[in-house]
Amino acid sequence: MFLRSKHALVLALVVGCSSPKPASLPVEPPSAMTPDPNLAPPPAPASTRDYPATRRDDVVDTIHGTAVLDPYRWLEDPSTPEVQAWMSAQDTYARAHLATISGRDALAKRLAEVFYFDAIGEPTHRGNRFFYPRKRKDQEKTVIYWTEGEHGAEKVLLDPSTWSADGSAGLRGWWPSWDGKHVAYKRSEHNADETTLFVLDVATGKTLADTIPGTKYSAASWTPDGKGFYYTWVPEPSAQVSVAARPGFAEVRYHALGTDPVKDPTIRARTGDPATFVGASVSDDGHWLLAGVQHGWNSSDLYVKDLRKPKADWTTLVAGVDANFDVVAFKDVFYVHTNDGAPRYRVFAVDPRHPARAAWKEIVAERDATLEAMSLVGGSLVLSYLRNAATEVEVHDLHGALLHTIAIPALGNASPMTGRATEDTGYLSFTSFTEPQVIYKASIKAGTVAVWARVELPVDTSQVVTEQVRYPSKDGTEITMFLVHRKDAVKNGATPVFLTGYGGFNVSALPGFVSSRSSWGAHAVWLEHGGMIAVPNLRGGGEYGEDWHKAGMLLQKQHVFDDFLGAAHYLIDSGWTSPAHLAASGGSNGGLLMGAAITQAPELFKAVVCEVPLLDMVRYHLSGSGATWVPEYGSADDAAQFAALYAYSPYHHVTEGTRYPAVLMSSSDHDDRVDPMHARKFAAALQWATGGDAPVWLRIQRNAGHSGADMVRQKVEQVADSYAFLMWQLGMK
Repeated sequence: MFLRSKHALVLALVVGCSSPKPASLPVEPPSAMTPDPNLAPPPAPASTRDYPATRRDDVVDTIHGTAVLDPYRWLEDPSTPEVQAWMSAQDTYARAHLATISGRDALAKRLAEVFYFDAIGEPTHRGNRFFYPRKRKDQEKTVIYWTEGEHGAEKVLLDPSTWSADGSAGLRGWWPSWDGKHVAYKRSEHNADETTLFVLDVATGKTLADTIPGTKYSAASWTPDGKGFYYTWVPEPSAQVSVAARPGFAEVRYHALGTDPVKDPTIRARTGDPATFVGASVSDDGHWLLAGVQHGWNSSDLYVKDLRKPKADWTTLVAGVDANFDVVAFKDVFYVHTNDGAPRYRVFAVDPRHPARAAWKEIVAERDATLEAMSLVGGSLVLSYLRNAATEVEVHDLHGALLHTIAIPALGNASPMTGRATEDTGYLSFTSFTEPQVIYKASIKAGTVAVWARVELPVDTSQVVTEQVRYPSKDGTEITMFLVHRKDAVKNGATPVFLTGYGGFNVSALPGFVSSRSSWGAHAVWLEHGGMIAVPNLRGGGEYGEDWHKAGMLLQKQHVFDDFLGAAHYLIDSGWTSPAHLAASGGSNGGLLMGAAITQAPELFKAVVCEVPLLDMVRYHLSGSGATWVPEYGSADDAAQFAALYAYSPYHHVTEGTRYPAVLMSSSDHDDRVDPMHARKFAAALQWATGGDAPVWLRIQRNAGHSGADMVRQKVEQVADSYAFLMWQLGMK
């Protein structure tokens, strides 16, 4: 199947974090939910303005008749000695000050208690073997294991902690063959997105000679006979292929085990458009090869090839339609999950003999909940709906009729069901704001579930409640928001609030005990100190269907920022908090959100943590993976889109003399997705401009990519610095 899954490798990214845990790390928690007085960061280092010197140039571009200042253009090139020295000075400065925050080390100690835990992911059944990720509480990284039979002895398959002395090499995905004899896996250096694909012989544990670089955007789809797999290949950057243009050169290839990957045949040619992604997968029975071309995050094309006919050409299922399409093939029927004509999605059955769009048969109609994902397990369709940003799961027969619902707790987030189309057993992962990960084992036929594994953490959330509120955005649109706080919290205007958001790329902000940039339990530590967590469902996300997504993209992007600022106003106006006790945090597209909050409403926030962000929206498309986001943001090359981008671009709206909140910028030294130049330029601009005493620091994570580092101890240090910074600024005790 070809799926744009929002949940892919969630466990690997979250608990995947090499080296044994230091023996000094504590294992016994303090009394649950009782604030440790040693963790309160009282008056911290005096605010100073003695930042490392930063050169400011008179660089001006004229774009569509507008003069655009760019005084820190020189900070875009990290290869120069001057920029290297500047980065080192800024990081050293930030870390030195962060280390002096009173209580910071005790906070790190408590975070270590809740970050080092035992966890296991859903198993994958291939042949007679079962494969699954597991991270033990004394490990820094997730390890992949396998067993012969469901209850066989556990054996190590892939242990990334053994790949490099400093832990900088990481695992970025793994795919067992259908017979269970081989596993294709991707290895990354310094946790960057760039990867090389390898193949492992499961029985011997030996890596074969089949080594394929250029698999940054790839997954391996094995043929049923286990003799090879389809994958996406991209060329290395060169004089002919720039970094920004690389996605347009991606092509689908086939690799036969034991052959030279350089000679792998191209199965589907490149698009030439850097704003597209391509991928392909084989149906379980090997009959159909399904290919998708994704145009940004709101449109995709589907193609199919009959592999039983050697000379068959590609057949177009759908192309050129402004909608998303996912497809699963089973028993020579294509099941298509789409928002075409249905912003909240529906399901069609397609006869391969009559693939024209007009012949598609709707089997599951659109309704008032958003059909976020579809799986085919146990000969049935398992549908994951979002109702008010919480998950509901249903099982339907292949004609679309409802068979039963899967019982999961309310106000939570469940991953799409995993399992085989021909086997009754399926697995799904569930989490909520008060419940760490629970994996349920389900019988698709009976509709019953049982707990298969549960993450246990040294926290007590019994005194924590989750409520969902509604508030108006600037244009009157109603926005929902989750509030997580202790039962005894009162509206006294002094609650320390951790407000976070994303608002983009059709990504939904759902209930969860986890952040991709921290680990389970981080928010629990904030709650232990009397704080509140606030998570609004901003436009640009997928909580309420494609119309909700489109209302926060391209020329409508300002809606996202208005929704977020509306959340801040609600928290203040309703009596929960005040600007002196309000913190904001976000990363990536959420880092852009933080930049907009800082520059558009600095008076609303006391402190902000801005991680791996986009901030120069005039030049973002020229570096990293920026060209792939043009369908979401637009491009300064287009006059109308430039006007919208420039109107909110945070870097271009830093104004001298403004009293900005305290800002901790965070970037990664090997982020090849969002160029770290954004964080560098914005930090330099804020340090120059701010008219108050609030600090502006730039912390640079080492051996880390866009998703951060994958060792637990690095996550502990990162979150300890971020939380200590915010707690100090908010005066938390």
